[in-house]
Amino acid sequence: MDWKSEISAARNRIKGYAQVTPVLDSHALGLGYPVEMKLEHLQHTGSFKARGAFNTLLSTDVPKAGVVAASGGNHGAAAAYAARALGHPAKIFVPELAGPSKIALIERIGADLSVVPGEYANALIMAQEHEETSGAMQIHAYDAPATVAGQGTCFAEWDAQGLQADTVLVAVGGGGLIAGALAWFQGARKVVAVEPETSCALNAALRAGEPVDVSVSGIAANALGARRIGSICYGLAQGMASVLVPDEAIANAQKTLWQAHRILVEPAGAAALAALACGAYQPEEGEKVAVLVCGGNIAPDPLQG
Repeated sequence: MDWKSEISAARNRIKGYAQVTPVLDSHALGLGYPVEMKLEHLQHTGSFKARGAFNTLLSTDVPKAGVVAASGGNHGAAAAYAARALGHPAKIFVPELAGPSKIALIERIGADLSVVPGEYANALIMAQEHEETSGAMQIHAYDAPATVAGQGTCFAEWDAQGLQADTVLVAVGGGGLIAGALAWFQGARKVVAVEPETSCALNAALRAGEPVDVSVSGIAANALGARRIGSICYGLAQGMASVLVPDEAIANAQKTLWQAHRILVEPAGAAALAALACGAYQPEEGEKVAVLVCGGNIAPDPLQG
């Protein structure tokens, strides 16, 4: 697949629907070197997921039955938002693991929501069953070309905004976002995968030589808790750098972003920075680094009421 062309087309397609999110060159993170950040938690519904959802819906004919999506929370909110914006009904399945903040967000958007016991994989099964019985179109959270191309627009946009970094660190769940980064940069910049120690589907796949099931837990599990890495991501990720971070480092990175810049993010949104702060990834002398701040749906929502 010509990913560059697909991502460029997606960027034109979603123009006017997805936000152009700001970038920040920070010298205040206590690392001793500057870090470029793209603030994708300011995207519609609080995460990059709106890009893939809009690209999917705008690149195909949506059936009368509308759309269905399974999600740990962020993708469900994005799919619901995009469907509402384009006039389609949406059925969203999320696991209890999503938590009350993300569940409330989807409810506010107005989608038909079902909360499923367990984790993301359970919600995906229910979504697939609904797709088969209703005729609704599935918007996959990460393992579909239109999703990956949509997420890739984040990095095409960042390039256009003047990204200077040699290396870009990206948090990984099912792999749609980092697949978009790899598909866009194609070796022009180093991409580093960052996963929690307790939810690490990509790292496990790279070590095993194939996608494998992993157990999922930890503070970022409702966003980075895919049981198995997507096949598109795995195909693009061969030979890439992959690091793991403990929950404590993620929580500390959340605090750092708040204290340094009053940026309030969920654990997944701070995971990439955590890799730098805890030393899981150590830049070489002179290496310019960047992190994607991918999600801001913190739980509990401090202003919800």
